[in-house]
Amino acid sequence: MIESPCIRECCLDSQDICIGCARHINEITGWQKLSEQEKKSIVSRCDSSKKDQVSLKGSGIRSSSEQV
Repeated sequence: MIESPCIRECCLDSQDICIGCARHINEITGWQKLSEQEKKSIVSRCDSSKKDQVSLKGSGIRSSSEQV
């Protein structure tokens, strides 16, 4: 069973992406209905997105999804 990547730091950006777990609002609200493969794919993408954000923060560059 694939666990939700929620880290309880929920706040949506202007594109409805959670800044805590990097999922879109539709992925969050529909999580229970998704197949294991869909969940696995989302978790993998979210992990990559979070790593990219960490890299951008370290460089001083702001991502397009960050609020000003």
